[in-house]
Parts: sequence; C-alpha cells; structure tokens
Amino acid sequence: MSGKPIPTIRPEHLELIYRQARAEFPSECCGYILGDGPQAELVACENQIDKLHALDPEIYPRTSATAYAIHGKQLIALMTSFDSDKPARIVYHSHPRVGAYFSEEDTLVAIRSGWEVDYLVVDVQDDEIKEALLFRRVDGQERFEQIARFDGAAL
Repeated sequence: MSGKPIPTIRPEHLELIYRQARAEFPSECCGYILGDGPQAELVACENQIDKLHALDPEIYPRTSATAYAIHGKQLIALMTSFDSDKPARIVYHSHPRVGAYFSEEDTLVAIRSGWEVDYLVVDVQDDEIKEALLFRRVDGQERFEQIARFDGAAL
C-alpha cells in the first residue's frame, strides 16, 4: 500500500456527510473532499444515477438504491481539481442498509476512473449511521484495503 498519509476528515465534514446520507436515504449519497486538513472543502453532490437509469436501463441497470453517479458539472469540477492547488483527496458515498464495504462495483469504477483518491463508504441503516470506512487502493493491484474507521451517529 502507498506510503501516503491517511487524510484527515474534519468532524464537521463527517457530520455533514452523515446528514446527507440520512437525508438521501434510502438512496446512495455521494460527494468528495477537496484538499486536506483545516483548509479542506466538502462538496456534496447530486446522485444522478436514477436519471441515467431512466434514459438507458441497459447501460445503467442500477438505481440509486445500489449505485451513484456524480452529476455532470460536479464531476467536471472533481476532475478539474486534480490539476489545482486543492485536489480531491476523498470521494464518498453511502451504502443504504448493506454495510460499509468496498464492493466489486466500487472497485471496478474506482480503477476505471484512475483517480488517486481514497474512498469513504458510509453504512446508513433505517435508524442510524453505523460507521464509515475509508479505503485506499493497494499499490499496483486491483483491490482496496480499509485504512481508517469512523464511528457512526444516531441522526
């Protein structure tokens, strides 16, 4: 695994991510964090997978219950950030009712993107946020390992 330090997630950002996950439940929420430390900026995104699914269910067979797709303009801003002074360090999404794990689909999408970011997955259940796990790609491999865990919250 990379020798990169584990990025920090400010408590207020984690709370906002948890609130977004709860507000969008039972759909997956998504977003990203630009930069690291006290200057980091949280960008909550619109999950547009339901719109894509409605347009072409063969190409996009999944709905927001089990997938996410960052909205076009927000996706462009994310991609543009990699050439800026404050690149995205973390991409996040929630897993409604199924636990925080890095799924096979998450792995495929992350590898295809080629982004050098860590991925936060939030376990959102009917009545609570159980936890959030941070994953990082293992150097030169097509798999991700958990590098941090964050306690959940009853919201």
